[in-house]
Amino acid sequence: MNKTMLSILKVLDKKPDSIVGSREISRQLTAHGIDLTERTVRYHLRILDEKGFTKVYGKEGRKITMEGREELSQALVSEKVGFVINKIESLSFLSDFDLAEKTGKIILNVTFFPESVMDDVLEIMKGVFASKFSMSDRVIIAKGGEYIGDIIVPEGHMGFGTVCSVTINGIFLKAGIPVTSRFGGVLQIDDGEPSRFVALISYDGSSLDPLEIFIKSSMTDVRGAIKNNSGKILASFREIPLVCIEKAYDLKTKMQEKGISGILAIGNPNQKLLEMPVGIDKVGIVVVGGLNPIAAVEEAGIPTRSRAMSALYEYSKLIRFKELL
Repeated sequence: MNKTMLSILKVLDKKPDSIVGSREISRQLTAHGIDLTERTVRYHLRILDEKGFTKVYGKEGRKITMEGREELSQALVSEKVGFVINKIESLSFLSDFDLAEKTGKIILNVTFFPESVMDDVLEIMKGVFASKFSMSDRVIIAKGGEYIGDIIVPEGHMGFGTVCSVTINGIFLKAGIPVTSRFGGVLQIDDGEPSRFVALISYDGSSLDPLEIFIKSSMTDVRGAIKNNSGKILASFREIPLVCIEKAYDLKTKMQEKGISGILAIGNPNQKLLEMPVGIDKVGIVVVGGLNPIAAVEEAGIPTRSRAMSALYEYSKLIRFKELL
């Protein structure tokens, strides 16, 4: 597998339920820095067909197969180191949420779960969205075959979008506050308050979103944190410059008024926050994970499939979670 064939698989993976022709693939490849004629694209597609990574549909084009998705997820892992931090920085810049008007694009996590368990899922999530361990009470839901942003929901499933914590990076950036995202982690809750991180993965050294890893590793106890005031939730650790601390407190208050309440704690200048050290002339910030509602669902034994930081979405089109009940 070379870079060209992997890029073709990436193009097909963006439209898993659509048949894509060689002309469209050729056009899309330019975004990957690859300039190929339709004839050359067809040559590479034949190789991918032989490997079982794509399936041909006559003259209409190809679809990526499950084997192709698996190859795409595993190939060239070394090139993906730092992928998450680069994605965070790009999405922070692309989001354009206007806090005052409550309009503009925020960043969504999108999760799929079987349609048959929807009522159970909403009941489990209810406590999370009513707690301080939720990024926002605004969500979006879609049925199989419908889209959330440019992501299509598989048939037989429901798609559920939650506000991603990276949205805060975008809000801070637009306000002139640079944010450094350092770790995604599991945060211990004692007596209803955060006490310390018990697991961490660095964003700039990971090819996968840390919070997705912690969910699938059964390392959370979000339901315990809500019901018993003691448990483990998803959270992240970030830093901002010391000179921005007053502006950060002001933004925290404004965000809470607008339905975004993800900041759990802002530290003191040059001091540890929840046992985490900060850089020189920096201030630590702890932000709740946008996937905490999904973690609670997984804890209940309901399988989910999440794509963190997967879509830019117009905030005004989101609805309050309680409207789904």
